[in-house]
Amino acid sequence: MLRINDLNFAIQGRPLFESASATIPTGHKVGLIGRNGAGKTTLFNLIRGDIPSETGTITMPARARMGGVSQEVPGNEVSLIDTVLAADTERAALLAESESATDAHRIAEIHTRLADIDAYSAEARASSILKGLGFDGDEQKMPCSAFSGGWRMRVALAAVLFSEPDYLLLDEPTNYLDLEGSLWLEAYLVKYPHTVLIISHDRELLNRAVGAILHLENRSLTYYTGPYDQFVRQRAAKREVQAAAAKKQDLQRAHLQSFVDRFKAKASKAKQAQSRVKMLEKMETIRAPEDAARTVFTFPEPEELSPPIISVEDASVGYDGRTVLKNLNLRIDQDDRIALLGKNGQGKSTLAKLLSDRLQPMSGKMSQSRKLRIGFFAQHQVDELYVDETPLQHLLRERPAEGQAKLRARLAGFGLGPDQAETEVGRLSGGQKARLSLLLATLPAPHLLILDEPTNHLDIESREALVEALTAYSGAVILISHDMHLLSMVADRLWLVKDGSVSVWQEDLQAYRKDLLTKDTPDKPKKPKAAPKRASRDQLLALKADVRKCEERVKKLNDMRDKLAKKLADPALYDEDAGNQAEPWQRKYSEVMNALDRADDMWMKALEKLEKAQA
Repeated sequence: MLRINDLNFAIQGRPLFESASATIPTGHKVGLIGRNGAGKTTLFNLIRGDIPSETGTITMPARARMGGVSQEVPGNEVSLIDTVLAADTERAALLAESESATDAHRIAEIHTRLADIDAYSAEARASSILKGLGFDGDEQKMPCSAFSGGWRMRVALAAVLFSEPDYLLLDEPTNYLDLEGSLWLEAYLVKYPHTVLIISHDRELLNRAVGAILHLENRSLTYYTGPYDQFVRQRAAKREVQAAAAKKQDLQRAHLQSFVDRFKAKASKAKQAQSRVKMLEKMETIRAPEDAARTVFTFPEPEELSPPIISVEDASVGYDGRTVLKNLNLRIDQDDRIALLGKNGQGKSTLAKLLSDRLQPMSGKMSQSRKLRIGFFAQHQVDELYVDETPLQHLLRERPAEGQAKLRARLAGFGLGPDQAETEVGRLSGGQKARLSLLLATLPAPHLLILDEPTNHLDIESREALVEALTAYSGAVILISHDMHLLSMVADRLWLVKDGSVSVWQEDLQAYRKDLLTKDTPDKPKKPKAAPKRASRDQLLALKADVRKCEERVKKLNDMRDKLAKKLADPALYDEDAGNQAEPWQRKYSEVMNALDRADDMWMKALEKLEKAQA
């Protein structure tokens, strides 16, 4: 297990951790969350030993291997597949030794160990991981130098996944993945055989891939069992209890103080008054939970235009004479909320550039409303901000005639307060830079807002605020994002960009996710099936009974899982002086999780049978 005990650490006099403690049981998958700047990445550095803690300890099993994506793969001439294979240093060393070893006994040992670590299927495993992260067979044989920094980060992620460390530490890995890569990673982490600690603000990932949440707040760590949505409920209940206890204590204090004030000068009541003074002095203050300043985005409202605001007819688009997308027939109205689906390299960014007037069609026709204003946000724009200027100076350049008071109000409307307004961009956090870029993109009150990965570097609270702002916004929105929660909450139309064309995805995002995880061609038409015979009343009753039984079993197993998770989260269970009683409980937890997987599968099959029978 990983134990963090009484940890204290500060940066430039600002405390990040004060007596912070937590225990992460072996094999658990845990999401580390907290607001931007709280110290999540610093905690990873402390766990890895990259920086020493001021006081306190961080311990784990002596021979445990730790891995994470600390930096991108260098742009050398080594192929992607060989770069990933080299990450398993034991396998590489054994293969090298096998070529030079002459002692028969040692040769036998080497080959036995290679078989034990499944070394001979390594290339297939490495290739599968690279494919899941977006590299086809030909690309896997290409040198790292042929790819940009973002793609090399994917190779670095593939390498650490392939090496399968006992403790896998991932810091916002989906920031350099597309939706398809993010969904693949989510499914991979669910099956990962060892402990995972992942910093993420991706709500769907935290709901599907982890079984516990480690919350960093107010310089302390709190461990919650269950995925993110369960954490939200548990935290809300805990805050209600804390607020009620603080209110009750305030009433008690007021009552005691009233007695003291009333009788402290009266001789016959002096002793009683003095005893109540002592009670007040000894009473440990229960503080009501403080609500963090609410995260906001305030988009200016555009005037209404006649539909359509953009129309594309039989158009093709590309670069330097090479067609990327063709036969485009698209229409966008001002009330549209469109998500662009499709793997990287299929043309989503090309389409966004066409619709934002950054790229002209090679053939066909594209018409726009005469007064149309378009706002465009992409991650590269964050990197193009002037690092030696303040956010206020950025706005002054765009709106020199507006007074500073109004410009500061605009910054506040994007969560950039007085301190951030006067801080050089180079010293702002990634989330604050993203807010500034979003503000600049929406400054002219656009009728169409195109957002390419807008949630990178935004914490969960900021992502929720963005969802609210986009929902209230009266202009059209086109989204390219790996954040399933954002897409599901905002988009009401889905366009699939694939094989040089753009088509409407008729089903929902969950269907797209399911198809991605089961086959390579999510838009492949299915063969029509013969209509099944209508089930009898008795058959329907039997199927409904099966569903109820399965549902009850899943509920029972979920209750058992929650109780066991709570038991395993107790640090006393791992006390070596008490004989380390955790092993049987961990074994029981594993058995219950396996049973729950089977029960879930049976329940889903029972539901499918019932739905087919009722169709």
